[in-house]
Amino acid sequence: MNEPTRPERRAFLRRGSVLAAASLTAFADEKFDLVIRGGEVIDPAASVRGRRDVGIRWGRIAAVEPSIDPGRALQAIDASGHLVVPGLVDLHAHVYAQGSAIGLPADELAPFTATTTYVSAGDAGAGNFSALRHYIIAQTRSRIFAFVHISRIGLAGFPVGETLNIDYADVDAAAKTVAENADVALGVKVRMSKNVVGAHGLEPLVRAIAAAERAGPGFRVQCHIGDAPGELAAVLDLLRPGDILTHAYSGAGNNIVQDGRLLPAALAAKQRGVIIDVGHGGGSFDYTVAEPAMAQGLVPDTISSDIHAVSGNTPGQPYLPWVMSKFLNLGVTLEQVIAMATVNPARVIGRVDKLGTLEVGAPADVSILQLVEEPVTFVDTRGNRRDGNRWLKPIQAIRAGRPFGRPYPMPFAYP
Repeated sequence: MNEPTRPERRAFLRRGSVLAAASLTAFADEKFDLVIRGGEVIDPAASVRGRRDVGIRWGRIAAVEPSIDPGRALQAIDASGHLVVPGLVDLHAHVYAQGSAIGLPADELAPFTATTTYVSAGDAGAGNFSALRHYIIAQTRSRIFAFVHISRIGLAGFPVGETLNIDYADVDAAAKTVAENADVALGVKVRMSKNVVGAHGLEPLVRAIAAAERAGPGFRVQCHIGDAPGELAAVLDLLRPGDILTHAYSGAGNNIVQDGRLLPAALAAKQRGVIIDVGHGGGSFDYTVAEPAMAQGLVPDTISSDIHAVSGNTPGQPYLPWVMSKFLNLGVTLEQVIAMATVNPARVIGRVDKLGTLEVGAPADVSILQLVEEPVTFVDTRGNRRDGNRWLKPIQAIRAGRPFGRPYPMPFAYP
């Protein structure tokens, strides 16, 4: 075959350059389904902070630019004066409405939380997880993952302790449920409080760990503490790297801070990779525990709400942006607070590529917040008060490119 001459080669390269330029021009003119304009983007995962426009196409982040031509937006949201952050991820919530005794509908929380992803914290056990999956997760716009409770009944019998009858803590049943639902099940939940475990001591935790290990590699245990049975150090020492200690700053009794000092076992747990989670709830966040614990090195990895039908009416108001605001006023930076409720819990979930960031190609899950600068008073779950000077107000949530509330997309659906 004859080689092309130099003039022919030059003509070929010119034609290629023209075609490439035409393609780029066509792409540059392509419309976005939604553009969020004029907000201050804070994306800790991408180390981005500044005024940006965010373009969304086909349920994904398609552009994050200083300015996007308004003519390219099929619909737009004006976020001027607001923060635009990756969709908030709540690692501890109760969103099994009508199945758990305390569950709330996740989508109805959007105006109060601007949250796009929830983790159901043991609402369902092996006996009722199928209904959670088929009737709640599958029919909810919010993204939902779950921990399977070691107890077969989950939290259906709340406030009666679900492991007072230890026969409910069925290792094989929990392991099988986790393994068969590995796309949404993150592992096993256990509540380690005296009024839940009764005379069974550490046995529910031992069984939860066994179930997570039997289900296969990578599954976690989410361990609730609050007036734990026996020595709290014994509970902490059982937790493995990657397991989650939730209600870490509980003041319910047998706390991680005793006589003003952080238990060495708590710090050792964090140092070996146990995830320290807030899990505020209606009875599980105490300033007199959190402040010395953080000063002595036990800073949270994730901020979660433990929002449910009981806690949502308590003075502590455990809605995720409000809980984030409490840590913002405890000296945690704005970027760190956002990371603790976006990329950090998203990495713990580990099921969706680029969840917790606004990088191009990421799921178009976005939260819009307002940083309100004014005097404010916060209350913990023990009645302790702390004054602050700023708080995060939820404005809007966008899930897979579809806003909750206006503007309504057409068709009203999402991937």
